[in-house]
Amino acid sequence: MTATAAGLAAFIDASPSPYHVCTTVAEALRAAGYTELAETAAWPAGGRRCFVVRAGSLIAWDGTGAPGRDFRIIGAHTDSPNLRVKQHPDRVVAGWQQVALAPYGGAWLNSWLDRELGISGMIAVADPGSPGGVAHELVRVDEPLLRVPQLAIHLAEDRAAVKLDPQRHVNAVWAGAARGFVAEVAARAGLDPAAVLSFELMTHDLTPSRVWGDGAFLSAPRLDNQATCYAGLSALLATEPGARLPVLALFDHEEVGSTSDHGAGSDLLISTLERIVATEGGDRADFLRRLTGSVIASGDMAHATHPNYPDRHEPGHPIAVNGGPVLKVQPNLRYATDGRTAAVFELACRQAGVPLQRYEHRADLPCGSTIGPMTAARTGIPTVDVGAPQLAMHSARELMGAHDVGAYAAALAAFLAPG
Repeated sequence: MTATAAGLAAFIDASPSPYHVCTTVAEALRAAGYTELAETAAWPAGGRRCFVVRAGSLIAWDGTGAPGRDFRIIGAHTDSPNLRVKQHPDRVVAGWQQVALAPYGGAWLNSWLDRELGISGMIAVADPGSPGGVAHELVRVDEPLLRVPQLAIHLAEDRAAVKLDPQRHVNAVWAGAARGFVAEVAARAGLDPAAVLSFELMTHDLTPSRVWGDGAFLSAPRLDNQATCYAGLSALLATEPGARLPVLALFDHEEVGSTSDHGAGSDLLISTLERIVATEGGDRADFLRRLTGSVIASGDMAHATHPNYPDRHEPGHPIAVNGGPVLKVQPNLRYATDGRTAAVFELACRQAGVPLQRYEHRADLPCGSTIGPMTAARTGIPTVDVGAPQLAMHSARELMGAHDVGAYAAALAAFLAPG
């Protein structure tokens, strides 16, 4: 699997929700000979190519090769900021049928206005033939069901800056249906509306991802952080058995703190690694020993220097799109990088033949974070925070350099299997 901007565009368009990211990745893994394992089952002995899925998170590994190897782990997240459907979404305001929405994560709300929006996610339905009597069905409606309309400039109190209230100003209008919005989505997905037990539904922009600017740029939703999911998958599939055991760990809920049963703050990664050691015949002592020699690359997108707002960036650390992967450093550990782990990724970039850029946040601005610090603390594994540069982070539609896709994947592949 060669990583390209067109390939990333197809990946994103196939994956409007974290559940769909896992499905897209799982399909590619199966095609490459990987086997899905159930966490509730006993795992077979011996080195194998396997993966597990827990809701919107997935961990895959290539256990072929000699047993007892330390781990090289790429971490990323499957979720992106968006607008999600409230539990009681149906309302009528000023004669309009509306669907009540709530922001998820740090969504840049103004970017969601005046877009035709589809719906995706998961609906749980009563099913006597499924474990526990519940079936979890992926749903996706790629039709313009919803739109959040902007206020006319003539009605604004301050034309220079309309402040959006997330409670009142991001609800969508729709054509309406007598059975209600969730039942309508269920019916369009081929499900019995009367069987619906619960749901996680979210909006997605229906504009397809696109390479443009004579092939220089990629415009797409959810680059943060599906670009790393795609690059990490490409890196894993390109890795041959070697001195390290490669792992790809994709977590949901990073945008809201990772504190869920399948976020980066859960036991998902650490328990999976221990079970991998057990399938190779190792014990607890072997597991703990192997952690100390392992390294994690926490991959998330990085801020490119904005041409309209260059003053918002650290002047000594300009970051260019199509300038190569980014090493992210923050002295107060908003990023997990330290001198030891920075050297590991610098070496990977040299071995891959790609340039490395180094990002530091302005000291007088609050800095975002990643799964890196949490994963490092949870596992005790040294971690480096890396990414690919982009503009318009957390907007409904984002921008990155098309040539950075392949360079990012190449650096991650060299990290997994150092020469």
